[in-house]
Amino acid sequence: MVLIEWKKEFEVGVPDVDHEHQEIIDLINKLHDAMRGEHATISVMDFLGEIYAHVSAHFALEEKIMRTKRYDQYTDHKADHERLLDELRDIMDDYEENAYFSDEEFAGHVERWFTEHFKTKDARLHKHLG
Repeated sequence: MVLIEWKKEFEVGVPDVDHEHQEIIDLINKLHDAMRGEHATISVMDFLGEIYAHVSAHFALEEKIMRTKRYDQYTDHKADHERLLDELRDIMDDYEENAYFSDEEFAGHVERWFTEHFKTKDARLHKHLG
């Protein structure tokens, strides 16, 4: 089952970046599949932890590039990264405290964030960088 569908509006117009973003969505979907059903191979916390680690590494690389290129919107872009990571940590904390996890809520949240972040912050960044 696909948790998050790749959509055209996620594209920033830079093939390598779009590919990496697709890989993040594919990872979310693969991990989601691995935690579903009676033969689950990972737990919800493993699922969330893997996503957090992968997204965090992606952000760190992107932020390094922005610092190296002295990107004028670095502070705002980094703040948006931190906001998503904080929200992912909140989801993990909520799950640990309440043993509650809604696929639909998680998918909707991540999809909204990807749509907004990719279309605005990442599109501007990668147009600026060429």
